[in-house]
Amino acid sequence: MRGLLLAAVTCITILIGAAAASADVDTEILTINATVNSQAKLTLSSTTVNFASANPDTTPSIPADENPVSVTAKARTGSASTVTLTVLAAGDLLSGGDTIAINNVSWTASGAGFVGGIMDKTIAQSAGSWTGSGNRSGAFSYFLANSWDYPTGSYMQSATYTLTAP
Repeated sequence: MRGLLLAAVTCITILIGAAAASADVDTEILTINATVNSQAKLTLSSTTVNFASANPDTTPSIPADENPVSVTAKARTGSASTVTLTVLAAGDLLSGGDTIAINNVSWTASGAGFVGGIMDKTIAQSAGSWTGSGNRSGAFSYFLANSWDYPTGSYMQSATYTLTAP
């Protein structure tokens, strides 16, 4: 009986092996596509800066109350492409009919790739530059050159920061 059982197990094993050996196999190739476009995102911790009135003799350069203003520039671009951050003022500081030239506003910068400068109303000024994609963090501190010559008033102007990831 043992021999008969052993012979039956052996036959079943051979049949299973033969079935597995004659199994049909089919394959398909999956092509995976992903589109990654250039993108840019700019964040300033404050979108308004204020300069308090001060005595020009004791405070020749008035720091903005909000200093420093944190800046985050996120860009996705080609590995050899240059990402740029620029700023352009919409005009001079205005209070009614009185003006203070916008080039009296300057900023310093900290953080890799960020640069300080002087506001301009006709030519966009560089505020930063990097190569390739990434997330860059820094800070700007703004200053108003103080003068006895300024007419009294509440002055205002806007400036546009542009982050470009080609």
